[in-house]
Amino acid sequence: MIHSLFLINNSGDIFLEKHWKSVISRSVCDYFFEAQEKAGEPDNVPPVIRTPHHYLINIYREKIFFVSVIQTEVPPLFVIEFLHRVAEMFQDYFGECSEVTIKDNLVIVYELLEEMLDNGFPLATESNILKEMIKPPTILRSMVNTITGSSNLGATLPTGQLSTIPWRRADVKYTNNEAYFDVVEEIDAILDKSGTTVFAEIQGVIDACVKLSGMPDLTLSFMNPRLLDDVSFHPCVRFKRWESERVLSFIPPDGNFRLMSYHVNAQNLVAIPVYVKQNISFFESGSSGRLDITVGPKQTMGKTVECVLVTIHMPKVVLSANLTATQGTYTYDPVTKILVWDIGKLNQQKLPNLKGSLSLQSGAPKPEENPSLNIDLKIQQLAISGLKVNRLDMYVEKYKPFKGVKYVTKAGKFQVRT
Repeated sequence: MIHSLFLINNSGDIFLEKHWKSVISRSVCDYFFEAQEKAGEPDNVPPVIRTPHHYLINIYREKIFFVSVIQTEVPPLFVIEFLHRVAEMFQDYFGECSEVTIKDNLVIVYELLEEMLDNGFPLATESNILKEMIKPPTILRSMVNTITGSSNLGATLPTGQLSTIPWRRADVKYTNNEAYFDVVEEIDAILDKSGTTVFAEIQGVIDACVKLSGMPDLTLSFMNPRLLDDVSFHPCVRFKRWESERVLSFIPPDGNFRLMSYHVNAQNLVAIPVYVKQNISFFESGSSGRLDITVGPKQTMGKTVECVLVTIHMPKVVLSANLTATQGTYTYDPVTKILVWDIGKLNQQKLPNLKGSLSLQSGAPKPEENPSLNIDLKIQQLAISGLKVNRLDMYVEKYKPFKGVKYVTKAGKFQVRT
């Protein structure tokens, strides 16, 4: 299974390595560095890299590459899912998954990796189980451990480890019982110059924060579950019930967890929340060009579009930009050639506009292609797919919990061609 794990930062430095079987030399990462150089962008590195004696399976999270070394053929998605679990566990324990926090908590990191993988095979990957075995770091606990020489490892085996419900602790008790669900959707889209949709899909997740006493059995139903494609569930979900009735029936883990993820692939179901009118032109004679961009809301069901950010990677011949923004601020970096227009909230009565002139390198040929626009945005209290939670029912326990659902739509890879 997994023989070794290397954590590599953006600079190409290996700042952590863990071996479960035999020690594999760091030189195996040279194949990864070659693939990284060819890819250019971190997101374009192939997830599976074949070498003469190993397979390198990797993910990119929070500016860190998690590179696992495999010696035999295994399902790649199995390893990729485990690597994501490792990144999420660091996030859960330390508040963020970054090179600095990992280096600051090396002892706990190695303890977690030792428990999550046994002889190369996944063992304990649930947050509740691990937190009973390895206590999360606190300032007080760190001071006590330093003085006494003790560790964060628990003395007893977690109650859930031998249970048929390993994701939930036994005898959980809360004064306030509550269950909150966040429906978060990212829209990936490509629009052509006329605004026509070339490609569009929605990737969504339902994140839960459940703090309920005892052993509750929950049922979550949707108003329109048929629009969901390619669903992926937390192990607590009863899949047969979903197949037959299209409802989520589960005994939840204690605390924060991802209940499910899904895709909406049908382009006729993907509403584009903004439209962009743009005109970027470079003149044949003279060293100048013109830029005129207007952004407006579209198909937002009356909700406000917030945190709008337009990023343009300009051609190398563009030296500077002299622009006027009716809303927000813009910056142009002459070194990276990136123009960023931070708009903020979209006002339907007065649409934001950015226009002005571009200065080009004298004597340089006119750019062959116009740059594309990358859009970032957020819409609160709206799931752009139209997905809505119908109701949440609880069985077994008799108290009445507080319940809530929040919807958020974000832009994923949202590109407008010019």
